[in-house]
Amino acid sequence: MNFLFSSAQTEQPENYNLPDPLILEDGSRISTKEDWVSKRRPEILKMLKELMYGTAPEVPENLKFIVFDNYSDALDGKAVRKQVAVYISGETDYHLLDLLIYLPKNVQKPVPLFFGLNFQGNHAIDSDPAIRLADKWVWIGAGGSVENHPTEKSRGAVSGRWPVEMILEKGYGVATFYAGDLDPDYYDNFKNGIHALYPELQNRDDNFSTIGAWAWGLSRCLDYFKTDNDIDENNVAVIGFSRMGKAALWAGAKDERFAMVVSNESGGGGAALSKRKVGEDIAGLNNGNKHWFSRSFRQFNKNEAALPFDQHMLISLIAPRPVYIASAAGDPGSDPEGEFLSAKYASPVYKLFGRKAFKKVSFPKINQPVMKEAMGYHIRSGKHDITRYDWEQYLKFADYYLK
Repeated sequence: MNFLFSSAQTEQPENYNLPDPLILEDGSRISTKEDWVSKRRPEILKMLKELMYGTAPEVPENLKFIVFDNYSDALDGKAVRKQVAVYISGETDYHLLDLLIYLPKNVQKPVPLFFGLNFQGNHAIDSDPAIRLADKWVWIGAGGSVENHPTEKSRGAVSGRWPVEMILEKGYGVATFYAGDLDPDYYDNFKNGIHALYPELQNRDDNFSTIGAWAWGLSRCLDYFKTDNDIDENNVAVIGFSRMGKAALWAGAKDERFAMVVSNESGGGGAALSKRKVGEDIAGLNNGNKHWFSRSFRQFNKNEAALPFDQHMLISLIAPRPVYIASAAGDPGSDPEGEFLSAKYASPVYKLFGRKAFKKVSFPKINQPVMKEAMGYHIRSGKHDITRYDWEQYLKFADYYLK
């Protein structure tokens, strides 16, 4: 299933009444990167936090990292495997998550790293029998229930989405943790997972959301990477597919320590523009997944015109760091053109930093990636997924910016 888009369609943001990322709330326009950093970026970040993704806790002072596995001959001798339990220490330690890391052998350390959330547990990304099984509920296909727990049969279940050996061969490490370690992906009025530790962040409109929790957890793992001499903490790319792509974008927007951000078919609430009302709209997001965003975001159900921001402003918060956005032709729900337009309309912010980005780039043809001055985009054939083809483009893009 292919979509044909007219390049003329990508030239008229006024059709969607998009806010200009360079105009301050007082109506004045900024024209320097200094004003962006000191004035406009904080405004947009505050707006997205209060009206969409919610407030997150401060960094715990008592984070504890326990490396319970450090094996130098993993994957038939191709990799070093590390598994790290991340705790919030106290009278009773709270097990926050398990972090799985593979690093290439026989390369100069420290190494750059691709890092992201997974859907079904660390053990599902590779058939390596030494990966510790997730001990929490996991989502298993359509109709999954809250009683689902992983078994040995689920090892390597989504390995096609994580071509670990290909990533290692290119000289990058790869790291992941199960999103459900932080907060299982179902609505329970924020009673389980990490939310139970922060009840004071719930009875408010800008409550601590699930996507907010996942993004917060990504940053906590970056805290660990800073302690690991084998990992180049300054060259960590955060990546996410689908709902995990929404979390990766929010993490990369908030936390400027991430050197690169990759969104793979993150759609509505991620890279796609909401005001276009194409694909999954805000009401669909909020009604179908009440836990993903803060309560304040519900005021825009069937009311996208009232949004004082849109997702191009989320992308602009990543500037001047490189960002790659990918879509699939057979995934209309993610609104491929809307994902591309978010990058295009964030380009003026990149220009402040001397990078033209996508200002004069038209929507590309299927399977013809565009990579230009800290922005990358492709729409591939196929359906909603993250494939080897996608990873090949991300690795190529990373070679420009992380090595």
